[in-house]
Amino acid sequence: MEETFKLDKKFLSVSQLTDPPDEQGYWHSRTPHERLLFVEHLRQLNYGHRQYTARLQRILEIAQRHKDLDDLENLP
Repeated sequence: MEETFKLDKKFLSVSQLTDPPDEQGYWHSRTPHERLLFVEHLRQLNYGHRQYTARLQRILEIAQRHKDLDDLENLP
């Protein structure tokens, strides 16, 4: 997945800082495939170009219920 994103230097848009951004309209105009490619590009910028990422370790803890808690559930 060695696709590069290039800046189009021919396009220039001037707006005021108080104007609302049109990012949502831009991304709605892209195909789902293009959106996923850009998400992968952002992931690589943040975490590097490895094909995998380390998984989170799962930790389980077994807790014993106190007998007092069982008695509280049986109250009217």
